[in-house]
Amino acid sequence: MRDLSCRYRVTLIYPVAHERWIMEVPGTLQGAIMRRKSPKRQAVNQLFEELVSFPDLLKCPNFSIEVVSIQEEQLRCYSKRWRGTRRTWRLVERRLLSVLERFSFDAPSDLWQLIPLTLPDPFETSHLALALGHPRWFAQKIAYCLRQSGVITAIGKKGNSLVYSRLTPSATGLANHATGRTSAMAPRLPMMHD
Repeated sequence: MRDLSCRYRVTLIYPVAHERWIMEVPGTLQGAIMRRKSPKRQAVNQLFEELVSFPDLLKCPNFSIEVVSIQEEQLRCYSKRWRGTRRTWRLVERRLLSVLERFSFDAPSDLWQLIPLTLPDPFETSHLALALGHPRWFAQKIAYCLRQSGVITAIGKKGNSLVYSRLTPSATGLANHATGRTSAMAPRLPMMHD
């Protein structure tokens, strides 16, 4: 990905299932096919789960990410394998039903769309977890991504926790200018939870 971004314009498409339908096909001809709606929903901030592997790549002027909120259908077949005392379902196919929304991230500063306005400054990952309504381990991943992408910096420690602060707009502007990229702050995204 890094090598490609040095030579070409690369947009990574990352789908998140805002709505998921599950179709279960029984293992015998006598059984009926069942279709149900999953109670689980993926949020746009699920992006950080993947971004933690390459958080600095958004600094590259040729690289961008597009998160696509979708409706999907999963086809599952009854497996002959046993897990414990019961058989399991095996995922066979994922089908795209519709695209609901698209969210673009062209520069590191665009990641602030995913952070609630209620987050104090300076902050710790406990504050971030509380603002997002997610576990602290997930907030730690987000803080790592924000720090490596250059939009926050560690300014000290409180106990065993790092204390972070947002970089000033002028510092962010210099960072974007250094990479040859300008980015206007996009409207903040509505927060969705699993």
